[in-house]
This record gives sequence, structure tokens and C-alpha cells, in this order.
Amino acid sequence: MVLKLEGERIILKIPEQKDAKKICKYINDKAVARYTTLPHPYKLKHAKEWIKKANKNFRNKTSYEFSIILKETDEIIGGIGLTHVDKNNKNAEVGYWLARKYWGQGLAKEALNLILKFGFKTLKLHKIYARAYCINKRSIGLLKRFGFKLEGNFRKHLKGRFSDKWYDELRFGLFREEWKSIYIS
Repeated sequence: MVLKLEGERIILKIPEQKDAKKICKYINDKAVARYTTLPHPYKLKHAKEWIKKANKNFRNKTSYEFSIILKETDEIIGGIGLTHVDKNNKNAEVGYWLARKYWGQGLAKEALNLILKFGFKTLKLHKIYARAYCINKRSIGLLKRFGFKLEGNFRKHLKGRFSDKWYDELRFGLFREEWKSIYIS
């Protein structure tokens, strides 16, 4: 079962068990983990469990989770996926993480572009939505660049990963028609 989505500088690929150590390399950075729901510290067993689950969900068509691979080095530098795929209502949630070393280089933009194209063109989704901590300015900015609209603010909904502070969770949505009008080939 090999599904690859190829961009200019990256490839999105369904993870394999042989990738477990590579996945752990960057995900243990607190700066990366702070806005995710991933376990911290992230251990090899977590990666193996996630890979097994990602492959099962792919077969069942309930989620499509990919490793982000830098073409130049064949290194796994992040993850992105469409989860909570609702076939009846034709929607799914997008989530992603990227190694800090690669922030600000347009790689998350390229990955999001590929996954949105997959969701809207291949899966024929009507809507893709996302959640973000209110203080995650990079992620919020990325979503807005792709036309995602703020749909809700869940006040003090998320506890800080490494603090006792509470944060608002912002919910964003993008319809296929909106995406088509700004689609980046």
C-alpha cells in the first residue's frame, strides 16, 4: 500500500514501520510538540503505534496520514494528514507538524497544498477544517493564506502542553469552492 503525493521539494508518503526512528528525530522538540496533541516525550513505541494505526486507517479510509519527506535528503521532517474523515458529510480535519529546523522555508505551505489537493480532488471532500491554539501564529497564518475562515473560538479550551495556562482553540474551515478559487497548482 504505497500512496505518495509529490511536490516540488517534498513527498508525502504513508509511513512504514522502518520509518519509526526517523519520525522520532524531530518530534521530541518542545517547540514542535507544544501545539500538538502528540505525546511528549515521543518514544519509538509511539511512532510504531502511530504507523500501525495510520496504515489501518488508510485501509479503512477513515484517515490519511503522511510523513513529510524532504526530497533532497530523503529525511522525514514532519507529518500531515486528513483525519476524522466523514464520508456522509464529505469533510475531514487537517493537522500537521514540521521540524523546527525547516520552519519558514515554505515546506508546510507545500505540504498543505498537496494535502488539500488530495482531499478536494481525489477524495472529493466538500469541506476541510482545522484546529489551532490561539497563540500558534504560524499555523493560523498558514491556514488563512489558503483561504481558511475562522468558524469558531472555543474559549480556554486547551491547556498548555508545558504550562498550567489555558488557551482558546480556534476552528477554521475551507470549502472546496473557496479552495478552487485560490488553488495553488
